[in-house]
Amino acid sequence: MAHYLVFLGTARDSTPPAPARLGLRVARACMQLLEADGATVELIDPLDVALDSVFKPHFAYTRSQVPEALNALADKIAAADGYVMVSPEYNHAMSPALAHLLNHFGSSLYAFKPSAIVTYSAGQWGGARAAVNMRTFLAELGCLPVSAMIHVPRAQEVLEDDGTFHEDADRWAGYFGRTLGQLGWWADAAARHRDVQDPTRVSPAFQRAPSQRNAPTTG
Repeated sequence: MAHYLVFLGTARDSTPPAPARLGLRVARACMQLLEADGATVELIDPLDVALDSVFKPHFAYTRSQVPEALNALADKIAAADGYVMVSPEYNHAMSPALAHLLNHFGSSLYAFKPSAIVTYSAGQWGGARAAVNMRTFLAELGCLPVSAMIHVPRAQEVLEDDGTFHEDADRWAGYFGRTLGQLGWWADAAARHRDVQDPTRVSPAFQRAPSQRNAPTTG
């Protein structure tokens, strides 16, 4: 049974815009469809994660000083089989709240697992331009996004507050299912191969400094 984290890419809980927390409807829809397919799912909401006002990533702390909230989330990221990233669009890019949250953790926690890109908007584009930006970002984290994506324009008209579809439920579920089906396929394949070959032996995580990424010098 696969286990997924659904990251909600909004920390706003007020109006305007209305309705508040529109992305939560989209996240709930993804969660319900994944659970209906037999997976276990946990929502990661930025409002539930206590982050220091000054950015300091999880890996920058000494082991004895890591805030409990970061340690707990790091363990969840490492244990998950895949990720669903739900984001609105800000200036043709992903949500700052989502990027800020994900950036607290090193790529080794996400690596060798798949992710799904899910964007939404209150208008007609469904956050599609943010998705282009998210592909590069998620690839750098190591949780490669599957090829199909979900874009939900006018999400307030598509989804009820509880994440159910307002109408055309079968068509919307089929549309979501194409992406979530790819996520499930890759998550299962990656989990099976991790049992055969330890990915950290193939591509060890960087442990000391960013310079480890550099190509060898000559001369």
